[in-house]
Amino acid sequence: MAKFLSELLGCSLPDKGTSPGMFQSRSQPHLGLRHSSKQRDNMPQTPLLTGMLVSRGYNKNLYPSQNQTKEEGYGNAGLCYRDNTLVSGSLEALIHHLVPSMDYYPDMTYSFTFLLSSRLFIHPYELMSKVCYLCVEQQRLSDPQADKMRIRKLAPKILQLLQEWTEMFPYDFRDERMMRSLKELTQRMASGDELYRKVVQQMIQVLIRKLTTLSQYEEALVKVNATATDRLTVLKAKPQAIQRDMLSVCNDPFTVAQQLTHIELERLSYIGPEEFIQAFEKKDPLDNDKSCFSDHKKASNLEAYVEWFNRLSFLVATEICMPVKKKKQRARVIEFFIDVARECFNIGNFNSLMAIISGMNMSPVSRLKKTWSKVKTAKFDILEHQMDPSSNFYNYRTAFRGATQRSRTANSTREKIVIPFFSLLIKDIYFLNEGCSNRMQNGHVNFEKFWEMAKQVSEFMVWKKVECPFEKDRKILQYLLTAPVFSEDTLCLASYDSEGPENNMEKDRWKSLRYVPSPGWGLYVCTRGSAPMRQNLSHYSRMV
Repeated sequence: MAKFLSELLGCSLPDKGTSPGMFQSRSQPHLGLRHSSKQRDNMPQTPLLTGMLVSRGYNKNLYPSQNQTKEEGYGNAGLCYRDNTLVSGSLEALIHHLVPSMDYYPDMTYSFTFLLSSRLFIHPYELMSKVCYLCVEQQRLSDPQADKMRIRKLAPKILQLLQEWTEMFPYDFRDERMMRSLKELTQRMASGDELYRKVVQQMIQVLIRKLTTLSQYEEALVKVNATATDRLTVLKAKPQAIQRDMLSVCNDPFTVAQQLTHIELERLSYIGPEEFIQAFEKKDPLDNDKSCFSDHKKASNLEAYVEWFNRLSFLVATEICMPVKKKKQRARVIEFFIDVARECFNIGNFNSLMAIISGMNMSPVSRLKKTWSKVKTAKFDILEHQMDPSSNFYNYRTAFRGATQRSRTANSTREKIVIPFFSLLIKDIYFLNEGCSNRMQNGHVNFEKFWEMAKQVSEFMVWKKVECPFEKDRKILQYLLTAPVFSEDTLCLASYDSEGPENNMEKDRWKSLRYVPSPGWGLYVCTRGSAPMRQNLSHYSRMV
């Protein structure tokens, strides 16, 4: 992939480092256009993506309609404003509003919102093709006699738009057609100017580095899953070889919480903003029911993150229900994971916290009344209260607002960590998407809806950029990621073996499980579609 991109764009590959995988830093350099002071004075000044829709008033920072010029192509036609806020527009008018002109540059909040939402109506490569056409034809840059000063004035703006696109949505450029259009436009803008050629080369190299890192991460996930599968196979072949438990690997709750935070932040960091839109993909009736992603190589980092939540929940339940443990040992394991969950809460890692609580609330664990009678449950009750789903998770949302406020004013990386309960984040975006139509009755794009969606996704983009400050422990990480875990049926059997069935329903369930033939232990490595969180994202609203 990386070799193909470098050949296509005619630039050299960045130095190849160690595969990022699960045990390497995920930091990436930031690209900024560099200009002389005179050029910089003429450049549109746009902020960094971080927090742009949160702190700057996401719907107030647009060029109002009266500021549009005839050179933009559509003037006031096709765009609808309310109190100087863009609320709707035809798709063509919105595309025109994205393209810079001699005296206009789109605000970055608009660029992010439109590039995020436009993929529901038009394929990214088609949008790029239209942008290229407008940049060249509308500004008469294809004319061999075009004024060089005109090109020099437009080139920085167009290159900045492309830079923002490659920084905010790099995964769009996994498409060969996107890369070809990018090459064509950047070559035209950079022709005859050494400064712009260097800017283009730097932009392309950073883009290739990001895409290469993504490919390496995807390969690392495959290896991690393969290792877990291999360990499962060995355990099935030798069921007497009982696996190690978490406490034998590490009995310090704070250290385990730190390693969970490493995994969470790494997996979060690779989720592209467009994946939230693609998760709720629907065919646009105005576009002949054609999916905008049918021929596009989508990233699946959001699905991988869901699988991680599933795995952690089942791992906690497995650790508690292992048949070799006595009641006192199981109680100790429960108390250990309660302490881990509390440390996750203190760190700001709400997703691991909820996964642990979910694992302990699974029926095979919650039914172990004799075991729970030996557990000091006061701390667990507090955690459950914080994550109580009543009143639309009011307690959690209050705690989460406190964590985000702490993050905004934090002086240390440790205090910047905010990892949301991911299922609830998806639920909020899902209901926002389902609650309003994408189109108005007149066929306009409902841009007011997409402002709100972009605001939520932008907040997520801030959280995922935090670097984990804790030292990595490879042994603990390896265990958390690859230790075999019980399937739902095996968890039930282990639970009944630990504490026998107490009523007729449990007895019937126990008998049905005992007499169903299954090879080995019936263990499983968490795969798509497994409880407690399903892969079909349209069902998230029914799970939280």
